[in-house]
Amino acid sequence: MAVVLGIESSCDETAAALVDGERRIVAQRIASQDDAHRPYGGVVPEIAARAHSERIAPLVAAVLADAGLELGDVDAIAATAGPGLIGGVMVGLVTAKALAMASDKPLIAVNHLEGHALSPRLADATLHFPYLLLLVSGGHCQVLRVDGVGQYRRLATTIDDALGEAFDKTAKILGLGFPGGPAVERLAREGNPKAVPLPRPLLGSAEPHFSFAGLKSAVLRAKQAGSHVDADIAAAFQQAALDCVIDRTRRALAASTGLTALVVAGGVAANQTIRAGLERLAAEFGLPFVAPPLALCTDNAAMIAWAGQERLALPAFTPDPLDIAARPRWPLDPDAAPVRGAGVKA
Repeated sequence: MAVVLGIESSCDETAAALVDGERRIVAQRIASQDDAHRPYGGVVPEIAARAHSERIAPLVAAVLADAGLELGDVDAIAATAGPGLIGGVMVGLVTAKALAMASDKPLIAVNHLEGHALSPRLADATLHFPYLLLLVSGGHCQVLRVDGVGQYRRLATTIDDALGEAFDKTAKILGLGFPGGPAVERLAREGNPKAVPLPRPLLGSAEPHFSFAGLKSAVLRAKQAGSHVDADIAAAFQQAALDCVIDRTRRALAASTGLTALVVAGGVAANQTIRAGLERLAAEFGLPFVAPPLALCTDNAAMIAWAGQERLALPAFTPDPLDIAARPRWPLDPDAAPVRGAGVKA
């Protein structure tokens, strides 16, 4: 049975994992950098890259030791090759190249977004193609139709900020610290989501895309006004974000046929309020709702190893060359039409 070593270093988590063809996570480790970035209220790329370079080799060795395996026992080595903070991506990819060369094993350069897109299949063997995927993280907010491994059609993206970025900026405005998303969710439980009038950008629009910049600015104005408690601002922000997500995803579902499920993935998929709203939406369309376990929502190497497994199982599998380059931008659907604003980055 094939065992794939996965390496993830696209942002501020250094991670390594071993996953086999039966969807078992044989071993995994994640080294968080939260303490290093907390004083700055966000991820500092130079600090992240330095931390990756210091931690990645010992982490890979520890994962192999945890599994009782040698490098030669691994069947392939998969690593995030983009998109992400280029310094960190390079550290992980160069490490994977060295390991592949030393062990004479195939290298699989994985798109980080594909790792998220396929991660629900690691946790749920009953999830089959095609499914509609809402990919929501700190850097991305997209709706994609997933027809198979390597077959992605982007139906919507953000024209400005990603949803995870909006959560983090809201946390910074409210002085909640880093990481911001979980902090906003916790504070929102104490507030009234109807207490602060906030906009719902593009709600009901014929345009399929997302926009969160205006919502983020409205949160700042509400805080500066000083007439609302922070818990109410957090709750109102989260409800406005949810309303936008449901409206945009409902539009994509209504325009799609033959789907097997509605799937959510990415760091924001850990938010329980958003999960619950999407589950209700899936039921509205008579579809199962699938979300990976919380441990697979945030950046992790198990999803990268699983994407490697999915690629390895393809009849026409070809290893990636050892000179493949790291990519700060790497769209899952390169043929998608450009959109106005910053959405073209995705």
